[in-house]
Amino acid sequence: QVQLVESGGGLVQPGGSLRLSCAASGRIFSMKVMGWYRQAPGKQRELVAAITSFGSTNYTDSVKGRFTISRGNAKNTVYLQMNSLKPEDTAVYYCNVVSAITSKDYWGKGTLVTVSS
Repeated sequence: QVQLVESGGGLVQPGGSLRLSCAASGRIFSMKVMGWYRQAPGKQRELVAAITSFGSTNYTDSVKGRFTISRGNAKNTVYLQMNSLKPEDTAVYYCNVVSAITSKDYWGKGTLVTVSS
């Protein structure tokens, strides 16, 4: 079993910052890709940012220049630094990892980010 635990969500005013964290544990020894998705009310889940085992990153256009994805030194953690937050960033953010061995992907339960004044 693989467990992903997200933390760091909450309520923030427009222009503010939050840092999301995701820690993976269990029977996953190497992760090919780690990423963050989000789902706003009434919308489909979308990829926000992802980082490969080689450190390559990609971002959806709406967050470029504002969000930064990174991996922890232990390599089983991934962070999403979110700056200059906007109300349209409000969503449940989900951590996702893809196993380098099986290519199976795993999901966290999500953490709610609300950007509102």
